Amino acid sequence: MTATDNEYPKASNATLIGASITYVAGLFLLLSFAGPYWIESYPEMLSSFKHMGLWEYCFDRFRFPSYQFDKLFHGCHYIFSQEFYVIREWLLPGWLMAVQSFVTLAFMLSLISQVILACVIVRWPLRTVLRYEWVLVSAAFVMVTISSVFLFLGVAVFGGNCYRRDWLLYPSFNVLSWSYAFAVIAFIMFGAAAILLYLESRKLYELRLEAKNLVAQMQHSQPEHALHQLRDQLQQQRQWNM
Repeated sequence: MTATDNEYPKASNATLIGASITYVAGLFLLLSFAGPYWIESYPEMLSSFKHMGLWEYCFDRFRFPSYQFDKLFHGCHYIFSQEFYVIREWLLPGWLMAVQSFVTLAFMLSLISQVILACVIVRWPLRTVLRYEWVLVSAAFVMVTISSVFLFLGVAVFGGNCYRRDWLLYPSFNVLSWSYAFAVIAFIMFGAAAILLYLESRKLYELRLEAKNLVAQMQHSQPEHALHQLRDQLQQQRQWNM
């Protein structure tokens, strides 16, 4: 069984589907992470607050009541920019920093899991993947699961605090927007991918145990009979992966 003959076991359909869902969920998460539309104001309300994301706020000639100087905040700016320095404590309460942390950790873990799954699918490096495939898939399952949990916490905390009256003025003028919706979609898809990856990791672990048992039997049986058993096992594994 050589790599040149293309006879090595390919990634199973469950791994391919789980990885595909992970990649799509990662795209939704990327758009949510970078998008400035977690919450926005209704256009007909003509509010001075326009919209915001995890890292950006947009205002239209906004005057902060507690600021002693008559300064108007206008346009879209990075939350850590000099423009928002004087009101950053108001713009970035503790619960919003927690949301930023949850989503950032989920984003980083999802990227790592996507790299691992890509290596498993393309079988690179070949010897490492064939030997430790169940470990790699299990690691990807853990990371995807944690990403889903972190995203759930992020959207739950944001959804439960975004209408607080000590944050944005006139919260009844605002509505959750598409960046928030993408985060919700991402955590659901990560959860679905985690289920598939968990089932696949269990199957790979069981196949590894069966292979170990066959190797142990080879020491107590005739070589030709043991080779036939091993060949049958490899053919069965190849059929499952197709």
